[in-house]
Amino acid sequence: MSRFLPIDVTFVDGSTMVVSSIADAQRALARQWRNKSAAEYAEAVRLLGEASSGSCKPAVAFEAFVRGALTQRRIEPRQGSAALHILDSLTP
Repeated sequence: MSRFLPIDVTFVDGSTMVVSSIADAQRALARQWRNKSAAEYAEAVRLLGEASSGSCKPAVAFEAFVRGALTQRRIEPRQGSAALHILDSLTP
């Protein structure tokens, strides 16, 4: 079961992955990124490792991953579901 809302990550080679957990984020960081020496990338690696060992809150680590992915423009916007479009049309 996913702990976080899923995000779509696109890698340098054009492949994509849906990330919705700490384990997913760690697998995603092991793939191709523009700059693995960037401070945000290194921070995400560190915090995800700490979250896995229990010394960091998972939400903090996942946010660091999202921040690193946004910095490197790796996150693709998700399309809303048909149900959400219907719900949006009902609200004033």
